[in-house]
Amino acid sequence: MGVVSLRNFFVLSLALNVSLILRAVNQNEKLHYGASMAVEKGAKVAKMTFLSLPSLSCPSAAAPETQTPLATDRVINLDHGDPTMYEQYWKPMGDKTTIVIPGWQSMSYFSDVTNLCWFMEPEFAKQIVRIHKVVGNAVTEGRHIVVGTGSSQLLLAALYALSPLDSSNPISVVSAAPYYSSYPLMTDCVKSGLHKWSGDAKVFDKDEPYIELVTSPNNPDGFVRHGVVNRTGGILVHDLAYYWPQYTPISTPADNDLSLFTVSKCTGHAGLRIGWALVKDVEVAKRMIKFIELNTIGVSKDSQLRAAKVLEVVSNSCEQAGGLEYAESFFHFSHALMTKRWRLLREAVKRSGIFSLPNFSPAHCNFFDNYLGTQPAFAWLKCDRNDVDDCENFLRRHKILTRSGKHFGVGSKYVRISMLDREETYNLFIERLSEIISSYSYI
Repeated sequence: MGVVSLRNFFVLSLALNVSLILRAVNQNEKLHYGASMAVEKGAKVAKMTFLSLPSLSCPSAAAPETQTPLATDRVINLDHGDPTMYEQYWKPMGDKTTIVIPGWQSMSYFSDVTNLCWFMEPEFAKQIVRIHKVVGNAVTEGRHIVVGTGSSQLLLAALYALSPLDSSNPISVVSAAPYYSSYPLMTDCVKSGLHKWSGDAKVFDKDEPYIELVTSPNNPDGFVRHGVVNRTGGILVHDLAYYWPQYTPISTPADNDLSLFTVSKCTGHAGLRIGWALVKDVEVAKRMIKFIELNTIGVSKDSQLRAAKVLEVVSNSCEQAGGLEYAESFFHFSHALMTKRWRLLREAVKRSGIFSLPNFSPAHCNFFDNYLGTQPAFAWLKCDRNDVDDCENFLRRHKILTRSGKHFGVGSKYVRISMLDREETYNLFIERLSEIISSYSYI
């Protein structure tokens, strides 16, 4: 009995030792695999963080990825200017733009009762002044800042503020074609009797007061704009949503009576629904504020605080670029990405013989201190084939959704295409466009 027990003891001991050895080997393999994955993950993060530098220096790295079978059936929606492209910059930023808002904060309607715009957060106003000083794209001295729920609300507020109070007829609102497609709809939406849409500024010939909307760079074609009517009784509203260095050279600070800006096209944070106006005339500013008060009783404080933090990080990245916290500025990153996208599109269009794009003359950019071209947020694409009258429908048949030129006051030979979608979508668009070119090149 004792011998059997001793033998059983040795067998049990041997089994335990073998089990421990196998467990140690397995743990070692897991550690090695985990380390390899961490290195691989770190390399991917590093590649994403510095996307604008190494990827643009290598032509092969800029080529679109190969289509998967599933991608061939996907509808590419580039009708809206949804700026999800900027996720590439903000994701690696981690918690730099994170804010914590306690439950008791932002409960009051009022932000700063000493300010003309009493619902504007002081920190947001501070960061607006700072970003314009850093970029050099607008004069803020002697201006009243009015915050709005996006520049769309501010445009309506401006139309309300600038319309005559004692006129029996609505004031005409015009813009040079191609104009932003929402201008006619926004102007006439509520049929207020204060203002009415009167079409293309280039053909406006009425001898009466008017409001001219000047979008510069222009949406949809990207050109720098100035007022075209230039007649007594005219009032200009400058929509400068795209007057930022990733889209166009910053040649001089905008010095207008009324300028509109928005966070959505500056930093990509369209979901915040925050914009601001720089207004010279205090009475106009007061009437704009009254419109917003009647319309929405102010503007979300939470959105303002988050927008202020985003603008602060953008300014920091410009002032500290090349340091430990910011490898490059937000605008350097964004400009490089837009350069890459426009290069890919122009190469595809040049090979086509089917489409054409506007050409822009280089100009000196004070922000980058260099002569640079314009690379708008939208591509104004024309279909040059004689047998294609409707470019929007033509591209829709290839599962590419765009916005027809007829919505912008011109012919349907033109379409507007967003350049601001995610990388995967944009690369798929370039590949799809190349396939259209290939299939029609021998017709």
